[in-house]
Amino acid sequence: MDYYSSEIERLMIKYYLSLSERDQRHYAAVEAAKLGHGGIACISDLLGCSRQTISKRIEELKKMTS
Repeated sequence: MDYYSSEIERLMIKYYLSLSERDQRHYAAVEAAKLGHGGIACISDLLGCSRQTISKRIEELKKMTS
């Protein structure tokens, strides 16, 4: 499933690569959470980061906002 246009994907990758490692994890988690079902796989594939890392960070963010 295509979530983003190729231009948006290019911009997302460029932005992701400009971030610190910590901020990359935050960004990936927020983007995945915004997409809902299938978001973790989509963002993991797009940005090349671990699905496990994204899942873990989403859970941490949820605890911070509870």
